[in-house]
Amino acid sequence: MSTRVHELAKELGIPSKDLVTRLTKLRVPVKGPMSVVDEEIVAKIRQALAGSGRVRPPAKPAAPAKTVKPSAPAKPAAAVKMAPAAAAKKPAAPAAPAAKPAAKPAPAPLPVEPKSAPRPTLPAPTAPVAPKAGTKPKSAAPPAAAPAIPAPVSAPAVTEPAPAATVTAELKLLKLNFPIVVKDLASKLELSPTDLIKRLMKRGVFASITQSLDQDVATQVAQECGFQLASQPTLEERLVAELAPDPAKLVPRAPVVTFMGHVDHGKTSLLDAIRQSKLVEREAGGITQHIGAYEVVLEKGRVTFLDTPGHEAFTALRARGANVTDAVVLVVAADDGVMPQTVEAMDHAKAAGVPILVAMNKVDKAGANVQRLQQQLTEHGLLSEEWGGKVIMVPVSAKTGQGIDRLLEMLLLEAELLELRADPTKPAQGTVIDARLSKDRGALATVLVQQGTLRLGDLVVVGTLSGRVRAMSNDLGQRLKEAPPSTPVEILGLPGVAKSGDRFMVVADDKAARTLVEARQDQGAGRAIVPPKRITLDELHQRIVEGTLKELKLVLKADVQGSLEAITQSLGKLPAHEVKLNVIHVGVGDISESDVMLAAASDAVVIGFHVGMDPRVQVAAVTEGVDVRIFQIIYEVVTAITAAIEGLLEPKIEENFLGRAEIRRIFQISKVGMVAGCMVTKGSIRRDAVIRVIRGKAKLWEGKLSSLKRVKDDVREVQEGLECGIGPEGFTDLQLGDLIEAWELKKVARKLA
Repeated sequence: MSTRVHELAKELGIPSKDLVTRLTKLRVPVKGPMSVVDEEIVAKIRQALAGSGRVRPPAKPAAPAKTVKPSAPAKPAAAVKMAPAAAAKKPAAPAAPAAKPAAKPAPAPLPVEPKSAPRPTLPAPTAPVAPKAGTKPKSAAPPAAAPAIPAPVSAPAVTEPAPAATVTAELKLLKLNFPIVVKDLASKLELSPTDLIKRLMKRGVFASITQSLDQDVATQVAQECGFQLASQPTLEERLVAELAPDPAKLVPRAPVVTFMGHVDHGKTSLLDAIRQSKLVEREAGGITQHIGAYEVVLEKGRVTFLDTPGHEAFTALRARGANVTDAVVLVVAADDGVMPQTVEAMDHAKAAGVPILVAMNKVDKAGANVQRLQQQLTEHGLLSEEWGGKVIMVPVSAKTGQGIDRLLEMLLLEAELLELRADPTKPAQGTVIDARLSKDRGALATVLVQQGTLRLGDLVVVGTLSGRVRAMSNDLGQRLKEAPPSTPVEILGLPGVAKSGDRFMVVADDKAARTLVEARQDQGAGRAIVPPKRITLDELHQRIVEGTLKELKLVLKADVQGSLEAITQSLGKLPAHEVKLNVIHVGVGDISESDVMLAAASDAVVIGFHVGMDPRVQVAAVTEGVDVRIFQIIYEVVTAITAAIEGLLEPKIEENFLGRAEIRRIFQISKVGMVAGCMVTKGSIRRDAVIRVIRGKAKLWEGKLSSLKRVKDDVREVQEGLECGIGPEGFTDLQLGDLIEAWELKKVARKLA
């Protein structure tokens, strides 16, 4: 049954124009008051107006309805008294009006008239509603109250929230790249930026139209609008997925082996003997100057060797995420035995979690003692197979060639146990081992192909560089057209010098290469500001509670060997039920950049005891995000780690450098004591600062100031370039040329994320 708009407007007691406007907003196709709407729309309009507070207006048509009801019976009564002829004519006339009133009063009785309730077409909307709110005992009142009371309850669910509920039930999937700007997100969600900002403010997020939102916040707001957000795979993620090896096409590959050990223990000489070439003669002074990668073809297979200038380069590659080594050959001279750098190389290899083979070199020399060397290695956790351990130790001589075949045989055997495989059918990907700038050839990069096959003419992306491979050669200088997995090659064609440890991949076209490079440049700008996230003592307890940390790795440095032993023993007594302590490296002396890189590669914390740290090392620690703690008392080390495990760490002391002054003259003033006449050379000196007296590289004293004067006046602060008088409190051992540094110490509360 359909009704015209003007009739429905009259019934509801609102102007026809207003009703047309409301219907248009509800997307009902009407053109004017004469348009026809079906019964379902009529029911929704009644409920919508009832929910918006227009329940009373239907009471107005109730009055006319009551006036019509007495007249309705009156007319039939008059008609009965008429003559039969007139009565015969009149029924035809009333029949037409009777049909009209059936259409008009039909809706009116819906909210008011109980007599119309029995009609099959009209009670349908009220029948399910009346039982919910039928609480009044009167017969006529309840039908009127029934549609009036429940309507506001159901109206919000039908009119405004109903569409939202419908959309929420069927969330539209929307894939975006994160973070996303407010303006762009509003466009995707079909909202105005102002509406989106209001929604964010309700959630306590105050963002401008150009501010970026992370995925969590964007997802919550999008769900309110009927959208389910998903992170769209980046171009790099899609390319990496395309380059993933096919399990059905994997074939055995050559092992990649790194030579490590103490300087001048014969690493390069041994490699030279293996390759039967004269690599040592190419190096200045017989010492390796840069990372080299060399391939050796044997009867039973190929082996790729990385000849590094030390464990620092090996660990630097690991710190950058380049795990290229399958095994490590630790070269130790049988006459010298285990040296400090041997221990460091050993610890770095252990931290990498790769198999270690020991080449006991120089066994042909008179002072060689293999038994003593094996004993020393046992003390550092490397037990020979001959003594019941798992470490292969081979006596070799780079000079005579003794034991080299045995060493190579053991390397190939280790490779078989590791089951090394790669897919040569895919486009190539791998790692940059070394890069340099040649005067005659330009930028050159030594790369190790780890998966796929690299071919001449391939378009390669390395870090933020891209270019085609114009030339490719091996370590012997031979030109190659293709390089299978585990092959080291030197390539020409990059526009700049790549970074060691950067990953390279082959892409299909120039457009993909440009897009990938631009994305990496944008990401690199963000990384330059935010250091990498490493483990710290501050968040140790939280990581333990979350179950994401089962082992705390430590790098220990102390002033003397006795202190190291005492600290190690004390830490060994700590209970390991919550987290296991793993000391991956110990050493005597100041904290070095190598220590920081090892901690960065292994996600470890550096603990120092009575040691110093060079400014360059401090910068490296901040850049790599490594937590470095220096203590002066042994029990403080144990207490700090115990407190970190239990989540009871005291606030961290943050040191801020304020300024430095140089002592130019020294005055002895009665009743005051010794005063240093100084020139502030950097920053400023403040009266409330912590003062340190530095002589050479040693810190002589730390304390407070008893006086700070400018000319004859006491001052609170003296700026750079001005002279001043500084009186350290309780310290008199001052000399000309000493430096006085001012520091501000702040307690920073731990923040457990």
